[in-house]
Amino acid sequence: MGVLQRFEGRLDQLVNGAFARAFRSEVQPVEVAAALQRELDDQAAVVSRESTMAPNVFTVELGANDHERLTPYAQALNAEFAAMVTEHAQAQGYTLIGPVEVTMVRVADLGTGLFRVSSASQAGVVAQPQVRQPLIAEPAASPQPASAPVPAPAPTTNARLVINDTGFPLTASVVTIGRGSDAGIRIDDPGISRHHAEIRHSESGFSIIDLASTNGTLVAGERIGERALTDGDEIRMGSTLMVFRSG
Repeated sequence: MGVLQRFEGRLDQLVNGAFARAFRSEVQPVEVAAALQRELDDQAAVVSRESTMAPNVFTVELGANDHERLTPYAQALNAEFAAMVTEHAQAQGYTLIGPVEVTMVRVADLGTGLFRVSSASQAGVVAQPQVRQPLIAEPAASPQPASAPVPAPAPTTNARLVINDTGFPLTASVVTIGRGSDAGIRIDDPGISRHHAEIRHSESGFSIIDLASTNGTLVAGERIGERALTDGDEIRMGSTLMVFRSG
């Protein structure tokens, strides 16, 4: 049994007759499912002999009438669409950089029965708990024998990395970014190393350091080893774009 047939079977079980009445409009869920499958195939890109990347975030644009009729069932439908796309991606051996998301939106330029599907790749990002580490204050010059460094209070900051429209606070003195499960900000992007880079906070501000990553770290389009960060700096790792905000 094919992916679309299994989708229709799940939909029949979900509907119990309610959807059948709602779906007398020209846009049928199975048509949208087929379009999502085509979009996935059309946008899949071979990146190596072992890997074919495919989009994981999909937008279905509907006209006013179809959107109004389908909106009451949007949550259930979007979940079924996402499950169908995921199943098809697995069957084709595609690599996805994040969980599949499908959203139906209303647009003004489409009539009843017409719809459009667009897609993008968006890495799944998880913020791990960050432990605040106190900054170490350098001892002042003194003719007396130097004493051990005195810990200074951990700084209060509203700095954050904005990834996929979500802000991830930078509350620790050192925050590691990477694909590894122990990274402070874990990004499920195959172009990102397990320990790709780290952002450090000191009394002079924030800086980013590349941790000898495979594909490098770009700030404002330039590959860097270490660089001070200023508000609005765009950072790219793999296919993931993030923006540093200082407050």
